[in-house]
Amino acid sequence: MLNISYNKLNKTVDLSRFKSVQKVFHKRHFKHFNRFLLAFAVVVFIVMFLPWTQNINSRGSVTTLTPDQRPQTIQSPIPGRIEKWYVREGDFVKKGDTILFISEVKNEYFDPNLIDRTGQQIKAKEASVVSYSSKVNALNNQIGALSRERQLKLDQAQNKLLQSRLKVKSDSIDLQAVKINLGIAERQIGAIEELYNEGLKSLTELEEKRSKFQESQAKLISQENKFLAAKNEVINAMIEINRVQAEYADKISKAQSDKYTAESGGFDAEAQVTKLESDFTNYEMRNEMYYIKAPQNGYINKAIKGGIGETFKEGEQLVGIMPSNYDLAVETYVDPIDLPLLHLDEKVRVQFDGWPAIVFSGWPNVSYGTYGAKIVAIENFISPNGKFRVLLAPDETEHDWPEAIRVGSGAKTIALLEDVPIWFEMWRKLNGFPPNYYQPNEAKATQKEK
Repeated sequence: MLNISYNKLNKTVDLSRFKSVQKVFHKRHFKHFNRFLLAFAVVVFIVMFLPWTQNINSRGSVTTLTPDQRPQTIQSPIPGRIEKWYVREGDFVKKGDTILFISEVKNEYFDPNLIDRTGQQIKAKEASVVSYSSKVNALNNQIGALSRERQLKLDQAQNKLLQSRLKVKSDSIDLQAVKINLGIAERQIGAIEELYNEGLKSLTELEEKRSKFQESQAKLISQENKFLAAKNEVINAMIEINRVQAEYADKISKAQSDKYTAESGGFDAEAQVTKLESDFTNYEMRNEMYYIKAPQNGYINKAIKGGIGETFKEGEQLVGIMPSNYDLAVETYVDPIDLPLLHLDEKVRVQFDGWPAIVFSGWPNVSYGTYGAKIVAIENFISPNGKFRVLLAPDETEHDWPEAIRVGSGAKTIALLEDVPIWFEMWRKLNGFPPNYYQPNEAKATQKEK
């Protein structure tokens, strides 16, 4: 009964009397079945030689083409406390619209008249700068006057020195004349003495010559004294010149020292004015930061910090905004082994989540519900998920992407490569080989030209 023995049931039992056996084991059915198998084998053999487009499938998500069009959060550059909200979640805001108002939490900025008082300090310091400048001008005038006076004194001393030198020269000539007269008197007295001894001259004449000789000696001594006095006057004139130079150098140096001190004070006052002006500008800009404004047109997504009176730190996220104008794109991630097969401006098919599609990855012409895209950026550094990021933009030559697509929705991408027979693709898949090394037509043409 369990057909354990080697006795065949169809030989011991006549099955032809059953209707089902009569319908199944009819020779005509065997003939049709064999024809079907043959036709199926022929079709499968033909299909094996049909072209199949190699492709790279990957998952991605919808994003924007430029970074400034992506969802962002608005932060406050200063710490503060929320005082008033001007928007609700979902509201549309234009660039520059006020979103919320905050107040100060740092005690150094509590003074409501801080800007006015800083302005008063600036005016006071500017007046100090003017005073220092006036003092410098006055000292410059004083230095100029001292320089002119020194020049006049030096000219006067130089004239006196010249006069003294001329007097020395005059006294020197007079001294030489006195010496000559003395020599003459000496010769005359010698001659008179000889004549007196011979009795040719009287004693009166001899004494007269001796008197003239003594007068000549006295004049010589007097003239030598005058000559030495004239020399002393030259030395005194030179000393006076040095004294005038030293005196006025000291006065001018003191005035210049006072001038440099005033200039230093002026520079310090100018530095303080610059610092106060910087503080004044910072205070003004800080007051403007109390109103958190929209950086661009968009929709308020979520209030991250809510309520009234809640405090926050600088750089802390306050509210999220989604730009209203953006260009859609798809970011997808491919395996490192497929990265060399992708090139800029290559065509890619995209299937968005939520849109019905019939996809034959190897036959893109018969696929339905996919949209055209092209590669606009390929990241050169691997992402944290172990894959490389590729950015896709809409293809202008294809149909427009659906308007209802939103940033963040999922997408499936199919990058098309070379056309190969189906049998080759099956053989490649079974052996785990990568797709054929794909290059664009332009790159192939360039290689041929080389």
